[in-house]
Amino acid sequence: MSKPRRSTQRGRRTLVAVVLAAAVVGGTGGWAAGSTQDAVTGPAPGAAAWRADHSVGKRLPDPATASPAEVARFFRSLTEAERQELTARHPLTVGNLDGAPLALRYQANALALKAERARRLARATDPAGTLQDHQEARRLADRYAELLRPGRQILAFDPRGRGQVAEVFGDLATARRTSVFVPGSDIDLSSSDRARDPYGTPSGMAKSLRARMAAEAPGVRTAAIAWTGYTTPLGLGPDAATGRLAEAGAPRLARFLDGLAAVGVPAPALLCHSYGSVVCALAVPDLERGRISDLIVFGSPGMRTDSAAALRTTARVWAARDASDWIGNLPHVEFLGLGHGTDPTDPEFGARRVPARTAEGHTGYLAPGTDSLRNFADIALGRYDRVR
Repeated sequence: MSKPRRSTQRGRRTLVAVVLAAAVVGGTGGWAAGSTQDAVTGPAPGAAAWRADHSVGKRLPDPATASPAEVARFFRSLTEAERQELTARHPLTVGNLDGAPLALRYQANALALKAERARRLARATDPAGTLQDHQEARRLADRYAELLRPGRQILAFDPRGRGQVAEVFGDLATARRTSVFVPGSDIDLSSSDRARDPYGTPSGMAKSLRARMAAEAPGVRTAAIAWTGYTTPLGLGPDAATGRLAEAGAPRLARFLDGLAAVGVPAPALLCHSYGSVVCALAVPDLERGRISDLIVFGSPGMRTDSAAALRTTARVWAARDASDWIGNLPHVEFLGLGHGTDPTDPEFGARRVPARTAEGHTGYLAPGTDSLRNFADIALGRYDRVR
């Protein structure tokens, strides 16, 4: 008897939510708050030249089709001189090749950033360009210079579109506990770290989590990755309400996680913020068992699935939302492709609830001093009995 009643209630909520969503969209002049984005997919620029390179006397792994495990085996078969030769000739490919050695990717991306910065500086003084072209070129050149600062470890860099980047904090090669942050809307190469609202960025989140973990377990070696490896929605437009960009980003995330495993990185805790939780939900079912230790979603609009069990993962699934997060006011339904379905913090979803009583707003979950940060750190450290 309870199931039909629950189904009727859910159907009514869906109908009400659709009507409310239509009213909001109509009342704000449609999707004016956001713009549609073209998803960046496929290998980074330079893949064709890489495929055509026979200098080491071996067929190079195709960036579009070779698995990270195959890539790892290929690089193990090379001498150090051969690795350096390929890196110098194809920095964008090596720097984004999941399964390539970590140190080699850092080196390759530094080379790629320097080359791209030089191109932007040349464009900034090109007489054929407009003032706007010159200003944008200088802005990007400055951003690349920031990413080239000593000590920064760039694990992926793609200048296409709004730009993508993955940055490592800590020694990933020796870490015992690792984490990967997947951001939501409005994050790209230029905003993956910033002074304003730092804990709303994947880099700020990653650094904050590591600091908390160090305070709680100073003897444990940790590393965190800020992964801005997909095209995120801008604003509250149609991209934020559909799964299109998440569908394009999920295979990139799955491949990235496979690449970490291929080079011996311990299974990370996967922390997914806002729209990033949609990307994670679509990526996780395709992962091999044990690829991630825990899946933590926070500030989630939904995961385009009705239950944690439907994610088909052996990882523990956790969900957090603070009372002041505006995303809780959105209709948690999916109808005709709009919306992302059940709220992961709903007990019916089946995730483990992570308290976030002292977090504030949509981007405050990793702010120092919050219970959500402490709980996330305990999860990442495997201290599950302390989550409260």
